[in-house]
Amino acid sequence: MEVGFGLVHGKRVIVREGSVEDLPEVSARRWWRMLSIADAGRFLHQRYGSRAGGVEALGAGAWSVAYAFTLDGRDAVARFGQYGDDFAKDRRMGACASPRLPIPRVLDSGEAPGGHFAVSERVHGIPIDDLDGARMRAVLPSLFRALDALAEIDVSARRGFGSWGPDGDADTPDWPSALCRFAGNRLSGWRARLEASPIGTGPMEIAAARLQELTRDLPEVRHVIHGDLLHWNVFADGPSISGLIDWGNSLYGDALYDAAWLIFWWPWYPQWAEIDIRAEFERHWADRGAVPPQRELRLLCYQLRIGLEHIAYNAWTGNEPHLRRCAQQTLELAMDAPR
Repeated sequence: MEVGFGLVHGKRVIVREGSVEDLPEVSARRWWRMLSIADAGRFLHQRYGSRAGGVEALGAGAWSVAYAFTLDGRDAVARFGQYGDDFAKDRRMGACASPRLPIPRVLDSGEAPGGHFAVSERVHGIPIDDLDGARMRAVLPSLFRALDALAEIDVSARRGFGSWGPDGDADTPDWPSALCRFAGNRLSGWRARLEASPIGTGPMEIAAARLQELTRDLPEVRHVIHGDLLHWNVFADGPSISGLIDWGNSLYGDALYDAAWLIFWWPWYPQWAEIDIRAEFERHWADRGAVPPQRELRLLCYQLRIGLEHIAYNAWTGNEPHLRRCAQQTLELAMDAPR
């Protein structure tokens, strides 16, 4: 099976034939500009001439749309979107790729009509979201090795915590403050939509207050965090991870955040119900002789932050079933947190 690039946040639609106009209306409403396959083909032909061919629609999400094509006879992906910073972060992370951490290189990027574009190496494989339990269990060792390699990237020359920009620096001076900033400026109007929803702001207010209390005791550690594992951003080929893509949500902070991401979302994948992901992490840490201190507190804080971020996101998108489930899960975490 071959698929293209995963897309930031939300349900991603895979398209193998046709054009972006075939995508559901919900994706179109979130899109900055609808781009047909003919539009993409013209852009790529104008930029690369006969070097480009075989344009094929892959999918669209909240922030970009992707097309597969060949460039100089090699498989590539062209993405078009409003936020060029996301593509710049992909370029910076592509330079950090290694056998344990397969990240596709960005080959070209710049301005496109109405926004920005990036051309990257194409990742082949199956998104881990689509794996059954047996195949997911087989992939976990490779995924854990990739996360270990990510945590080993040297960021000592970079500054700040939280979301970082194309220059490689983040603006927030400390990790607790970064954690308590959980809704970016892309989600304009999310609070009003949450207030108007059947859920209301109650669960968010309780969880946010608990997070703020707990972050005071967190260790000040700084690593590169992917920040959007799952959601069609991690690919596997057999038992090995074949690509980690879409670094627009990447943060500087505690590497355990990515572990918390998997733990938080794991119940949303019923095909993995027989895998205790927390126990798998514990076994991996013990085997490496690197069991993280204060891990209960750290994992709890990061799950609260992930839940809060997605309460805001699902309020913004109007996805009430996901909003309700996310709010309930986050509220339970907050209420069960030690006092």
